[in-house]
Amino acid sequence: MSKDTNFSAFSLCAGKKLVIFERPAIMGILNISTDSFYDGGRYSSIDAAVGRAEQLAADGADIIDIGASSSKPGSPIASADDEISRLHPTIERIRRSLPDTIISVDTYLAATAAAAVESGADMINDISGGQFDGDMFETVAQLQVPYILMHTSGKPDEMQQKCGYNDIVQDMCLYFSERLNRLYSLGAKDVWIDPGFGFGKTLEQNFELLDRLDELTAAFREPLVAALSRKSMIYRKLGTTPDKALDGTIALNTKALMLGARIVRVHDPKPAAETIKLLFD
Repeated sequence: MSKDTNFSAFSLCAGKKLVIFERPAIMGILNISTDSFYDGGRYSSIDAAVGRAEQLAADGADIIDIGASSSKPGSPIASADDEISRLHPTIERIRRSLPDTIISVDTYLAATAAAAVESGADMINDISGGQFDGDMFETVAQLQVPYILMHTSGKPDEMQQKCGYNDIVQDMCLYFSERLNRLYSLGAKDVWIDPGFGFGKTLEQNFELLDRLDELTAAFREPLVAALSRKSMIYRKLGTTPDKALDGTIALNTKALMLGARIVRVHDPKPAAETIKLLFD
């Protein structure tokens, strides 16, 4: 892997504000569900969630990505009513506490997306790439909010049985191209792409995808999100657990950034901020 830390700045319209990123951006993960694979239940109360959001921002997160339902392999499909009831008061409190921080909501349900934006969220992070709710693309286009388009092969309860690819990168390029064309035809703006590490991929496929990440970053103008934090591809390969996967996360984030990722989505913003400072400042 050759060292190339030339970075192309990119922008994002968050509400009425244009945000320009002159170095890679950091998304801090805030799980307010009770069953997330790493920190489920820690931030399910509003006070705990707000405190965690404040810490994520203090540690360097540019974006707080709030998830109200688990999407780990085997999880059932979420309920929009349940997500909205958890998200609404949390978003409102975080918005008051962190008025200048970008708030993203991790959901694949159009109703949740619309309600979250009404509550004060700035963008939507959809693990399904519009596959689980046929109204999602139209909704984000109408809302005119930034949207993260992720690759997955199926719903969380079935995706690990759908890991067959002719060529994982070529198949992914087709997947993104088709969906980007539809989003832009509807008038969507500020779309980012996420290759979906851990979603519908074997351990070996995840590492092949990481090794070839530069092919994706070269193929698309859209900024690429690397969401590797504490995932099973790290702790399974190392024979450990999610709570001991921070060092591995830093290593793989470094590789992803060197191969062109422009956003890292992490549980631990401070090490990510230090990595970015060392590589890009």
